[in-house]
Amino acid sequence: MRLMFIGDVVSKRGCEFLANHILDLKKEYEIDILAVNGENSAPGNGITKSSLEMLTNCGADVITTGNHSFKRRESVHLYDECEYLLRPINYPDGVVGKGMYILDLGRTQVAFINAMGVIYLEPIDNPFTAIDNALSKISTPNIFIDFHAEATSEKKCIGHYFTGRVTGVFGTHTHVQTADEMILGDHTAYITDVGMTGPERSVLGVDSDIATVKMRLHFPVMFEESKEPCFINGVVVDFDEQTGKARDIKRIIKR
Repeated sequence: MRLMFIGDVVSKRGCEFLANHILDLKKEYEIDILAVNGENSAPGNGITKSSLEMLTNCGADVITTGNHSFKRRESVHLYDECEYLLRPINYPDGVVGKGMYILDLGRTQVAFINAMGVIYLEPIDNPFTAIDNALSKISTPNIFIDFHAEATSEKKCIGHYFTGRVTGVFGTHTHVQTADEMILGDHTAYITDVGMTGPERSVLGVDSDIATVKMRLHFPVMFEESKEPCFINGVVVDFDEQTGKARDIKRIIKR
């Protein structure tokens, strides 16, 4: 079985570019399951009903998020209304939504866990403990984690800690695809960051000139999405649905 995971989709242009190319990508790589990180899919970060629908129309079986989960207050209700839309599982009890989803394919089930790092991000609950607790409730061996984190060291530790217990650990958040895809312990597909889907010549999707003014002068600016050509970053994992073992992980870049 093959799963494709698409890195952080940025704004409307990223959604549209993904929509224009996803069918060809799914055919090329013979994809059975599509997962997408959509926490930046709305203009100005976050996710809205409109961007959720665009990603759903792309064929996403599950949509993960991260530190911008609740950026759009008018869209908070979406987390209770859409069963396959996840927010980090290590938010404290009482927060709307859920951080785990079981995709039932009939012949097998595939579990998805969305978690967030705490280094350089909000000090929410311990992600190791939250994921451990979730794993105790999952019966299928096919388990994928979107770990949305800033620090590469924290992502590496999550990957090694859950080696042999999950099928894949995919880092998101930095929008820069890393070249360290590997199979850990002859079982777990891992990459530190999947990358982003949106304007390639940009600063994380933002117009590079505007972002540079902010960085250089520390002067308030209004961020705008880059109008440069888009690309798609993602990974494809081939795995044994009977054992949950990943056989191969491949990085993809589509321009």
